[in-house]
Amino acid sequence: MTEQLTMIAVAGSALGGIAILTAATLRGWQGWLDLKRLELSGRHGAEGRGPMAERIEMADLKERIRKLESIAACVDL
Repeated sequence: MTEQLTMIAVAGSALGGIAILTAATLRGWQGWLDLKRLELSGRHGAEGRGPMAERIEMADLKERIRKLESIAACVDL
């Protein structure tokens, strides 16, 4: 009788472990899908920017404008 109870306990523990693993995997998959949806919608880049990232982007844009102006004026860099 104790051997049967041991087998039932082991099987129950294994089933519980598989259920926890499946739930964690499903939650991770849903999170990954949400991340991809944000990336595809284009909102991901605008959120979470700090002032330093905006300054770097502004400096990059100014540099590009300067290069385009010099090309328009026929001056090589």
